[in-house]
Amino acid sequence: MQSEPSPASGAKAGAPIELDLHGDVAGLAAALINIESVSGNERVLADAVEAALRAIPWLAVHRDGDAIVARTGLGRKERVVLAGHLDTVPLPTAAGARGTVPISWEGEILYGRGATDMKGGVAVQLALAATLEDPNRDITFIFYDHEEVAAPKSGLGRLLRNSPEMLAGDFAILLEPTNGTVEGGCNGTTRYAVNTHGVAAHSARAWMGTNAIHGAARVLQVLSDYEPRTVAVDGLDYRESLNAVRINGGIAGNVIPDACEVEVNYRFAPDKDIQGADEHVLGLFEGFDVVRTDGAGGARPGLQHPAAASFVAAVGREPKPKFGWTDVARFSELGIPAVNFGPGDPLLAHSDDEHVSRAAIHESLDALRRWLGGESTTSRSAGIAQ
Repeated sequence: MQSEPSPASGAKAGAPIELDLHGDVAGLAAALINIESVSGNERVLADAVEAALRAIPWLAVHRDGDAIVARTGLGRKERVVLAGHLDTVPLPTAAGARGTVPISWEGEILYGRGATDMKGGVAVQLALAATLEDPNRDITFIFYDHEEVAAPKSGLGRLLRNSPEMLAGDFAILLEPTNGTVEGGCNGTTRYAVNTHGVAAHSARAWMGTNAIHGAARVLQVLSDYEPRTVAVDGLDYRESLNAVRINGGIAGNVIPDACEVEVNYRFAPDKDIQGADEHVLGLFEGFDVVRTDGAGGARPGLQHPAAASFVAAVGREPKPKFGWTDVARFSELGIPAVNFGPGDPLLAHSDDEHVSRAAIHESLDALRRWLGGESTTSRSAGIAQ
């Protein structure tokens, strides 16, 4: 199934930027970073990715907005999905920040916005797409927009709504940064507004009112006393957390506030769904006015699936849990076991000095090549100039 992209306002005129998918994969990552793609501005990069993929004869290419899907059709017994997002968070504004655009090299370290999250992983996807003509599994490559913003804008979510068949597979790998270690599943996340109510009064006659901000002290005490759990799910230990992330109350410096809101974020293990998360949080804040404002379920590790087990063996490292939420949860909702795996330290994502090593990108590419039946790039990558 193929479709042509619809025109978009703000897109740059002219031919797409050409990407070299056959050279050094770290150099390809650098080229991707240099095409600035802050969320909402992915069109130029999406055009370049689409053009490069359409030049590969063994792939069928589909586009939906700024999301591109490329699929092999070899009739293999198993299909794996390799997915990654094209967008980045905004560029850093601090003076001297190196994790920006354009890129810079420091020895074998690549600095630039998205180097970790996740242009290194996207480069690995593209290199595999261009060179694995006869893999041992059919492969679906997904490149999507709007991952770093509110979930309703997600390009992967849009593909799921418009063309769910494009996401079909037996196993999925999201190439988010994991330091080259398989991270199974992910925690879920919910946010709640915990409201306290009072009576407004002039602050000079405070005894006439009831201070809602003071009432929030009881909310904060619950959070302070809370002991987060570590939950074992299918052999991986997921750490939970419950924290106040924002507080808002008061209208003026001479008014006793009659309302206060504490925003609470609960990161919960994938042994429970959103309903289970609600029951846990509402039980903690029994008697308070609590409203859930957002929520996304987690994903179980899925490491018992034969494809997952063979991939873990190919990587050769002990798998770990993913504590943050990622789009593996969307695949889990479809009944597709999914893991996170990609180059770069996730702790560097979105930082002012975001960076990834050339070796890390090659190691991730080689692990996937071994698993998918391709040859290692190690010998070819040795001695490549920056």
